[in-house]
Amino acid sequence: MENKKTWHEKHQDSSKFGDRLADSVATGMGSWRFIIIQTVIVVAWMIANVIGFIYHWDVYPYILLNLVFSTQAAYAAPIIMMAQNRQSERDRHHAEQDFKTNVEAKREIEQLLEKLNSIEIDKLDKIIELLQGKESKKK
Repeated sequence: MENKKTWHEKHQDSSKFGDRLADSVATGMGSWRFIIIQTVIVVAWMIANVIGFIYHWDVYPYILLNLVFSTQAAYAAPIIMMAQNRQSERDRHHAEQDFKTNVEAKREIEQLLEKLNSIEIDKLDKIIELLQGKESKKK
């Protein structure tokens, strides 16, 4: 039995580790879960530095926190761009496949129309023959 995979399954199988990692990082960073977790961490960081009785490791204006966010953004931006480029490539390939399917469907529909027209013409020819046969019998 032939193993037929969808285009998406073939594409997933051919993806390299880095491609899959970029996709999963971009998916994770673009989720509400990530935003909520990051917000909780920021609030906890600020609270810990405001009410820290003994040691304030990052006092206001939270320069260390800004450095962490800058580093995160420096890595996140190119990873997200890689994922977007791959998504664009997937969309382009998918559009090409859709176009090929549409062209094939159009060709099949045209063939069916030709066949239907042929059948219709054959039916009309038979009707004309029958009518002509009846007229010749009447005379």
